[in-house]
Amino acid sequence: MRGATSAKWVVGAVIVAMAATACSTSSDSKSGGKSGGNITVVLGEPQHGLVGQNTAETEGAEVLNAVFTGLVKYDNKTNEPKLAVAESIETTDSKTWTIKIRDGYTFHNGEKVDAKSFVRAWNWGANQDNAAESLPFFDKIEGSQELAPGKEKKPTATELKGLKVVDEKTFTVTLKAPFSQFKTMLGYTAFYPLPAAFEADPKKFGESPIGNGPFQMDGAWEHNKQIKVKKYDKYPAEGRAKLDGVTFKIYDNLDTAYNDLRADTIQIVDKLPVSALATVSQEFGDRYIYKPESAVGYIGLPIATNPEAFGKVEIRKAISMAIDRETIAKTIFNGTRKPADDFISPIIPGYRKGALGEVATYQPAKAKELYTQAGGLPGAKLEIGYNADGGHKEWIEAVANQLKANLGIEVTAKPFTKFGDMLDDLQAKKYKGAFRMGWSMDYPAAENYLRPIFSKVAIENGSNYGGYVNEEFEGLMAQADTATDAAEGLKLYQKADDVIIKDLPYIPVFTYMSSSAYSKTVKNVEVDAQGRMDLANVELN
Repeated sequence: MRGATSAKWVVGAVIVAMAATACSTSSDSKSGGKSGGNITVVLGEPQHGLVGQNTAETEGAEVLNAVFTGLVKYDNKTNEPKLAVAESIETTDSKTWTIKIRDGYTFHNGEKVDAKSFVRAWNWGANQDNAAESLPFFDKIEGSQELAPGKEKKPTATELKGLKVVDEKTFTVTLKAPFSQFKTMLGYTAFYPLPAAFEADPKKFGESPIGNGPFQMDGAWEHNKQIKVKKYDKYPAEGRAKLDGVTFKIYDNLDTAYNDLRADTIQIVDKLPVSALATVSQEFGDRYIYKPESAVGYIGLPIATNPEAFGKVEIRKAISMAIDRETIAKTIFNGTRKPADDFISPIIPGYRKGALGEVATYQPAKAKELYTQAGGLPGAKLEIGYNADGGHKEWIEAVANQLKANLGIEVTAKPFTKFGDMLDDLQAKKYKGAFRMGWSMDYPAAENYLRPIFSKVAIENGSNYGGYVNEEFEGLMAQADTATDAAEGLKLYQKADDVIIKDLPYIPVFTYMSSSAYSKTVKNVEVDAQGRMDLANVELN
């Protein structure tokens, strides 16, 4: 998911200084807190309306995580899917799945969460006329091609024929082919339910969504200012929010957010600026979270829209080998990033240490030789776009300086005010420079680091901003999807990863560590591998 998203593209740099004697994976105490009360937390402006099927970045997903509950949730320690709204998810062949809904869940307008709630949402997300970010995630379901026939074609159906409502609590999903990881996917925002009220006005719904989660909206989204939610008293007792309410305060400057945290004006910040590095560990002690996260940071390259600059793989490899990942991780991030050596995150099964090989090794002389032999960039100039609301200025400028020194080119760092602004320009194919990206898992699977970013289906409806296409990659992904043996499927995903490594459509730079700090006012603060706060369990001290 882009943040990212889809997953998710990661909006913030999220960095802290690491002190071995003063770090934790969550707040220590689970008891003795005060029920009730209100807190404020940091947020960036979401890109789209707050609808799960159209949210593929971390800021919107943060709010949706509080307002909605999906069929499954991911365990904070193992990342394994655990049943939530689903009472059971069963299959005998990995192709036809039977899903039963648990009693006790209602939408915030009182409507019961039932089988139709999920079928309604998935049909909307799968229809290309709605241009939903999540459309590629429904491609595996029978009938998806009828709802998404492709550019300049019209859908010939309004419902996925692979979805069938059996009764109020049960629906079946028939896939085009066996896919053993289908259950794992179902915790992603694309698969959240929607109430009947959504159909009346989807755009209006996105401003004040009616969810089924532990918090409900408290008024409409105030753009570029705040989003307020309050406790939903009818949520099942297990998982019911302990706070009365949460305000997501929208910031476009992380230094301002951090200073507000220090003053206890806001209580949780999960994106820390570079300026915090020198003092955060001493100042917050065990009130910050430091643990591996699922995200990978990239330099993206618009191969399709700017082939003159980035069409040659030799140019892409030269750029990669001219980047000193170790120095960036140690100097800019004070060791709180790790140099990337695969497209797949180290916390995901299928990751291979050193998979990127020499293209991720700092070799400035060889990079310059390769760059020169390939003919160089037009005008010997390169621009790298980044979102200024996410704390990325320092590392993008460091990359720019390294490329300037090692390749002998003019490099400009171009700030976009908001992450959504950059994504909009990339989607519209208006921006043709290199760009900063960061992908956080939608669900814990190697496949999720490949298809949503590099597949054909993700170009028009997804996160393939580079426009990359490779038929060998597509074939290997299809074979991996249908493998009946999980180990064999993983090997095929790794072969698809090898194709991406060979072509290098994006340049992995580092992997993330989850880094959050919180005030003395609150306790029981946890952040999952997708970088989302577990706000339902937060209490006041």
